[in-house]
Amino acid sequence: MPQSRRFAHSPTIVWDDRVRLWGDGSAVLGGAPWALLRIAPAGRPFVRRLRDAGPRGVTPAPGVEQKLADLLLARGIVHPVVSADPGVEPWAAEPGVDIIVPCYQRPDLLDACLTSLRETVPGARIIVVDDASPSPRVGEVARAHGATLRRHGTNRGPAAARNTGFREANSPIVAFVDADCVATPGWLSTLVVHFDDPRVAAVAPRIISRSSRASLLSRYQAVQSPLDMGPRPELVKPGAPLGFLPSAALAVRASDLSDPAWFDERLRVGEDVDLVWRLVDAGALVRYEPNAVVTHEIRPTAQRWAAQIFGYGKSAAELDRRHPGRLTPARLSFWNLAAAVLLFVPRRRARAGAGALAAIAAATALLARTLRAASVDPRVAPVIIGQGLLADAKACGHLLRREWWPLGWLTLAATPRSRVARAAAAAMLVPPVCDWLTRRPALDLPRYLLLRLAEDAAYGSGVITSAIRSRRPGVLVPYVRPPQSRPNP
Repeated sequence: MPQSRRFAHSPTIVWDDRVRLWGDGSAVLGGAPWALLRIAPAGRPFVRRLRDAGPRGVTPAPGVEQKLADLLLARGIVHPVVSADPGVEPWAAEPGVDIIVPCYQRPDLLDACLTSLRETVPGARIIVVDDASPSPRVGEVARAHGATLRRHGTNRGPAAARNTGFREANSPIVAFVDADCVATPGWLSTLVVHFDDPRVAAVAPRIISRSSRASLLSRYQAVQSPLDMGPRPELVKPGAPLGFLPSAALAVRASDLSDPAWFDERLRVGEDVDLVWRLVDAGALVRYEPNAVVTHEIRPTAQRWAAQIFGYGKSAAELDRRHPGRLTPARLSFWNLAAAVLLFVPRRRARAGAGALAAIAAATALLARTLRAASVDPRVAPVIIGQGLLADAKACGHLLRREWWPLGWLTLAATPRSRVARAAAAAMLVPPVCDWLTRRPALDLPRYLLLRLAEDAAYGSGVITSAIRSRRPGVLVPYVRPPQSRPNP
């Protein structure tokens, strides 16, 4: 893959609509993870033009604009607009793409997967790795589709199956597609365009649930699947709005997965999270591209669905062992906690409210002083503090729904009798209610909330189990950022 190209197919970049531009463009608020970025005077006209262009995007000019665009791309403030030429398939325009399909049992799903791959990427080399399926049908289906077949003598897990396929690959781009996925037209062409940026090591498509049933669970999973990362393009980083990618469908640059930086075969779950984090730690960019789509067969029963979610949670302790601190369930501000304590301690409401406002005002004043020293308009301080309050409230609700779900459910039961419980219940329930309003699933709000609480509790139970078994309580304990005399913006 040529290393000097920058989005030769479509060099346009688009502003992330969650990002705020302050004043005349001297500061940008947002990105992945959320932060304040100062913009030099020479770059301010370009960022203003980017913001005003909206979804049309802007093509940066060589020189200052291109350098700033590269920085904004690496911070998740803008995203590339990719649109592969539908008349030129990637394996015709590029040195080649190999597709690896790990499989265990379910030859019917494998047949549907390989059929879709042959239809959407005709001519691509497909490597099926049978992870010791008892039935010979898996091998028969693979051979019927002309795929290269490799078989494990014993079941070694999906990470090992992907690594076996990767050893057989000889193309610069390798795509992993699980056997229960079905590809849609243009998925791979859209992903491959991202690799025109030599900093990109991996990119994943959107994975949408599919089912032939119309059950309550299938309707829920249609809008709330653990594999569906949503409709927005994202730069993937720990601490960002999207911190990991599932490997059910994932394209990688082969040169960035040099041994031993492959999938960790000791992990039966969480191996995809581990891989993405290691790539990011090595300085590579990892992207999520929702314009590329594959579908994924849902778990058909509540028991299998809950077991899957529980299994994801069980990966927490081992991931924490490899990446200490990244599985901390919440990162909270000391100032925000102080304000909450002052607001909800059992005392007169007027005095409590004044104390909470005083804590927030103190944090705002300290931040404004730091911003002024950094030549940033100090009037942006209240915006940053407000963003932090909202983020911490959401993090507390997430914690009470997941890792601390037993306490969260008790809090919901105590809501009619306690002001603190009502505030905690709001933090728990407002985000799912907003999701329901946005996605408009084919089920009513009460049942959606019940299933969401059940899903989060299943995941949290897996985390609790892994913490106890591995003696790693860090995956259950939130981190409180200490107060600083000069807060870091």
